[in-house]
This record gives sequence, C-alpha cells and structure tokens, in this order.
Amino acid sequence: MDLTLVVLAAGLSTRYGELKQLVPVGPSGEALMDYGIYDAVRAGFNKVVLVTRPELEYALRDHVGGIFGDAIEIAVAFQELAALPEGFSVPGGRLKPWGTGHAVLTALPEVSEPFVALNADDFYGADAFASLGDHLTEAAVSEGHEFAAAGYSILDTLSPHGGVSRAVCEVDPDGYLVRVTEVKKISAQDSVLAGVTVEGERYELSGDETISMNIWAATPSAFPLLHEQFGHFLEVHGGDIDAEFLLSTAVNDLIENDRVRVKVIPANGPWLGVTYQDDRPYVTERLGSLVAEGLYPEDLSQAFR
Repeated sequence: MDLTLVVLAAGLSTRYGELKQLVPVGPSGEALMDYGIYDAVRAGFNKVVLVTRPELEYALRDHVGGIFGDAIEIAVAFQELAALPEGFSVPGGRLKPWGTGHAVLTALPEVSEPFVALNADDFYGADAFASLGDHLTEAAVSEGHEFAAAGYSILDTLSPHGGVSRAVCEVDPDGYLVRVTEVKKISAQDSVLAGVTVEGERYELSGDETISMNIWAATPSAFPLLHEQFGHFLEVHGGDIDAEFLLSTAVNDLIENDRVRVKVIPANGPWLGVTYQDDRPYVTERLGSLVAEGLYPEDLSQAFR
C-alpha cells in the first residue's frame, strides 16, 4: 500500500530566530525532518510532500533530494496566504501562515493515499512511524473516519529554556481521543506545571498528561472535513491577522461532533525539538547518542547509496 508523509515546513520560526526546517543537528549536518523522512522510509512510506513557502522550495528539494535520492518520491505544496475558500480574502496586515490545519489542506493536490502529517522541526522516533503506518494500513480498508495520533508524555517534551505550546489529550479507556486542549507557554511555575489556554485561562498540569506533538495519521477522507472546518474558522476569525487554524483544534471540533474517531497510539521512542536556540546542543548530543547506539547511521545519505 502507498503511504505518504506530509511535512509541514512553511513556518516562520519566530521564536527560534532562524529557519528551523534546515538547521543542522545531526552528525553529518542532518536536520530534524531528515530523521523523520528516514524513519518513514523504513516504515514503508514511499512519498513525501513538503508543504512550504515558494521561496523555500528549491532549498528544501535540494536538501531532501541530496540525502534520499530515489529512495522516496518528493513533491512540494505551497502554503500561501491567498489559498482560501471562495468568498474569503486575506485581511490587510496578515503575514503569518494560517496554521497547521491549513498547511495540511494545501497538500491535497499531492495526496491521494493514506498519509501522516507532522512538523518539520520535530524528531518523533522510529516507533511513531511504524505504529501509524500500521494503523493506516488497517484504516484504509475500514469504513468511516478512523484516524490516529502518536501520544507522548508531556514531561518528555518540555524545554528548560522557556515555555512551550502543547496539545493536551484526554483519552478514553479504549485509547481513543476524547478532547484536545491547546495549551501555550507551558513551564514549571513555582514548582507547578502550568500554561495558558488559547482563551487566556491558566491551565495546570499534573505531569501525567498525554500530549500530541502534531503527528497525525489519516486517510484522504480527512480533506473535505478539514475544508469544512476551515470555512467555519474563517467565518469567525478570518479578520484576525494572528489567528491560526490549528490541526489539533480542528480535530477536537470533529471529535466533539462525532465526525471522526482518533486512536491515540503511545509513542515509545524519544521526542526531540528545538523550540529555542539553547535547545540545540542537547538535541545534537542526543542524536549523537542514538547514532552511537546503532539506531541511525552517522550519515543518513549513505543509507540510500
């Protein structure tokens, strides 16, 4: 079965200060997304769609093609501000992309098979791709909207260098997602783990929570659902130059309306990310350890030569 990886690589990296998509963190200059593509290829994925901005197309194509060669088909989709449903327009002064939900929608012309969508600037671990790939193989032959997400322990995804945004998951006894709450600025505050919801309310956490790091598995039946949700979003927030159509929020709304079921699959591998510049040395060190353990080659490009 054909499986596609949709890499969300159009972000502005405002907190990080430079283009995170291609920041070298591996021993041979690999970026975080290179490890995701490598793990996806090993899990049976045969196509990658890079969702990005037009000015980044050639840099991303050259980078990914230089590492993976013919090991995976490479396509590009552009997340542009003007890519809106009929009847809507870009408000004056808006510069930032419309968010992760919109990014996935822009991949539609390149995706006709089950897919996994994920951030370019996160390391998810090989187990996540194997588990989600297996889920998609089963979901593709079943009826209904049966999607999946990899779930991580919140304590494994924090940064000692500042607050982070995480999608906190409430999961039922059967392992299905009940609710997703987007929480921003999560950090330890007076020995209490807490953040702020998108509504501006304080949100305390126990440390036992399962969270989504924005890696989702779905079939193409997700696209009309997301398109519908994006229209609702624009009706309410289309004039807000900072509002984002987040994939996690869209999924939550679909769950609340019994439109989809989302299986949360625990991720057994490590998560790594560079929210801040000071996160980078640890990520580089951790990747070096994974290479030393034999889990990844020292030079990813040599694995496909």
